[in-house]
Amino acid sequence: MPLTLTVFAASPDEGRGLARDMGVRWALEEAGLAYDVRTLSFAAMKQPAHRVRQPFGQIPTYEEDGLILFESGAIILHIAQHHAGLLPDDPDGSARAIAWLFAALSTVEPPIIARSMAGFTIRDKPWYGEQMALLDDQLRVRLTDLSRQLGDAPWLEQAFSAGDLMMIVVLRRLAGTGLLEEHPNLAAYVARGEARPAFQRAFAAQHALFVAGREAN
Repeated sequence: MPLTLTVFAASPDEGRGLARDMGVRWALEEAGLAYDVRTLSFAAMKQPAHRVRQPFGQIPTYEEDGLILFESGAIILHIAQHHAGLLPDDPDGSARAIAWLFAALSTVEPPIIARSMAGFTIRDKPWYGEQMALLDDQLRVRLTDLSRQLGDAPWLEQAFSAGDLMMIVVLRRLAGTGLLEEHPNLAAYVARGEARPAFQRAFAAQHALFVAGREAN
């Protein structure tokens, strides 16, 4: 069975490359791996057939030679550990890159998601503005720390790694908020990632699926 990635049949991200399969697609492109795509509707994602692959009824899933994985971070780490190009050769450098992958998901992303969700769940509340200001301040702390660590370097470690890939995927969720632009080095960091040919190929593949779904409707 060829390497297969399960993705949204109709992604809710409006073609912005924010669905969870984007990072996995990017990692596969960086590693030079061909893959097939299995598309699922939201209803099909909750059915037993998919829950065998993903117990929470989400995407993406990764299947290769009998191995089934879920959670984008775990999938990207698996790709990085088994194919060249996404982790440094030296053990210490590899460990640091993996630490950044976890930091992206565990430290930087949660306040970004909290801010994004508030825009949907409490927009009609009288205390919406006050809560958003608090969420923005909490997020700014994380971005300031990350900006300080990155400094003038092109990547978080000496060379582009899975840690950068995951961090950039997470930071892209801030597009349009103006928060990333408060740190020019972070905005440039994300732009460098988006300029990589592997990112461009991954984005094009995901966007093509979005366009096809829109045209079908």
